[in-house]
Formats: sequence, structure tokens, C-alpha cells
Amino acid sequence: MTEGADVRRKSSMAEISRKCVPLTPYERELSRATVAIVTAGGVHRKDQEPFNISDDLGDLTFRRINGDAQSSELMVTHHHYDHSDADRDINVIFPIDVLRDLVNEGFIGAVARTHIGYLGYTMQLKRMYEETVPQIADEIDKRSRADVVVLTGG
Repeated sequence: MTEGADVRRKSSMAEISRKCVPLTPYERELSRATVAIVTAGGVHRKDQEPFNISDDLGDLTFRRINGDAQSSELMVTHHHYDHSDADRDINVIFPIDVLRDLVNEGFIGAVARTHIGYLGYTMQLKRMYEETVPQIADEIDKRSRADVVVLTGG
């Protein structure tokens, strides 16, 4: 790699890293928190349109998953990681049953009304950051009413 190319790559990575969400500690009691899941693992309900894995640039859409969805109603459509374990147990990537157990144990307050699944692979980072991510944030803020979000990748 030439020195100029290395400088451009580092500059590009610095620009992307500035757009990352900083760690925001949750300072209230988890036993009162409503928790949502946002996954880049390509999770969606079986009755929803699968993600478009034939698009070489990546699918920038997302799927809403209701808080009362059963794990048996969920599946993964993703081609950039081995999701065979998640195919056997969706909780590996989308821990909805785990959240319900935590509610029953009193560890968290509630499971959010809405969760989000999207395809984490994309070559369209600018569009993802400027268009899709704000839409996902809006969905979580307005629909799920979550205090805490569990983020999972694929």
C-alpha cells in the first residue's frame, strides 16, 4: 500500500468512527427498564419479505418484529456469516426468549413492543448512516418505547 493510500484509508476510517454511537451507560434500575433488540443479523418474521441477499451492495431495508413474536416465527436471511446455530435457535442472535425469562425473573421490567432486524452487510455506508440508521432509531424511539437496546451482529 502506498503512503498516500494508507493516509486516505486512515482518514476514511476516522470519518466512519466519528459516526459511531458512543457508549451511553444506563443509570436507572434494569428491573424497571423496557428492553428492545436491534440486530444486524438479518432476522425477520417468516411471513415477512426476506432481505435481498442478491444485491451486491447490500439491502438497506429493515423489518419490524413485534414484541409478542414467538421465536418459532423468526428466521435469518443473511449470506455474510454462518447462521446455522441461529437457524436452530434464533435466541443465539435475537434473544427474545431470554428477555422474556429476564422479565419473569424480575431482572428487567418489560420486553419492548417493537424490535428491529436488518442486514448488517452493506457497501453503502453513507446511505446506511444517513437514511437507514435514523429510521431505525426513530422506530425504536417511537414504537418500541425502549429504555435499553440490545444490539447484536451477525
